[in-house]
Amino acid sequence: MSEDKIITADDWNYAIYKIGNWEKHYEINQIGLSREIPSTKPTVEHVKSSMEEIRNSKFDIGSKTVNGFVAIALQLNSLVQEMDLDVAIELEEIEYNNILKELDDLELLEDDTQLNINDEDYLIYKLEKDCHVTNSIPANEHTKKFYFEEMIRIENAVR
Repeated sequence: MSEDKIITADDWNYAIYKIGNWEKHYEINQIGLSREIPSTKPTVEHVKSSMEEIRNSKFDIGSKTVNGFVAIALQLNSLVQEMDLDVAIELEEIEYNNILKELDDLELLEDDTQLNINDEDYLIYKLEKDCHVTNSIPANEHTKKFYFEEMIRIENAVR
């Protein structure tokens, strides 16, 4: 998939994660459903930026305006669909703050840490901008395999 290439942990063109679990359980925020835990400062900042972008998206549901996380959860998660809308909105706020705290408390790689792009200890994504959207493209076979398995796992988790 890719040649041997060395990147550093402070490279903003890559998102680097380790496989793990969040400290808390999440229902609304899809980032909290993932087993991809950010491992570098740029990756944490990318995640925070993505979360803010989704939260800033507004949707009218009934007589309420909800953010993107609530709207997505209402579409995909049967447990959230059964919740009172006010409860879902409150839960999203709690989850958002918990994830921010978890992100701020992560033990991250030092900026000058060097990694081979084919490293199998980390999930490495090449970030490419397409208009206003940042696409995360698996940078190696290990990440590609994990990504596809993770999407299936998350899809099954919200059914």
